[in-house]
Amino acid sequence: MICIDIYRNKDGLIKQFVVNGHADYDERGKDIVCAAISAIVQTAVLGLLQVSNIDIEYEIDQGYVYLSLPENLSHNQIKDADIILETMLTGIKNVEAQYSSFICVKDMEV
Repeated sequence: MICIDIYRNKDGLIKQFVVNGHADYDERGKDIVCAAISAIVQTAVLGLLQVSNIDIEYEIDQGYVYLSLPENLSHNQIKDADIILETMLTGIKNVEAQYSSFICVKDMEV
């Protein structure tokens, strides 16, 4: 199962997330659930880095993605990051709605 933990600040903005595990929907290389989540999450990482020029802390490995936003973002960067990360979460939840046996999303305020 792919577990996705979303961490929000007191204002409700996503500040960090962790994606861990494999869906095991199908064999490696044919797993459409893993491929979908991976594409959505990695696109968000690239959007933050290359489109919004935000110097994020992140790590990507087999079945694992960690991302944390820095504290010192400008108003425009906060807005951009919110749009990118909420869009990512919308995509993830859409996949989860179709494949709920393979994905677990926890969305929490810290």
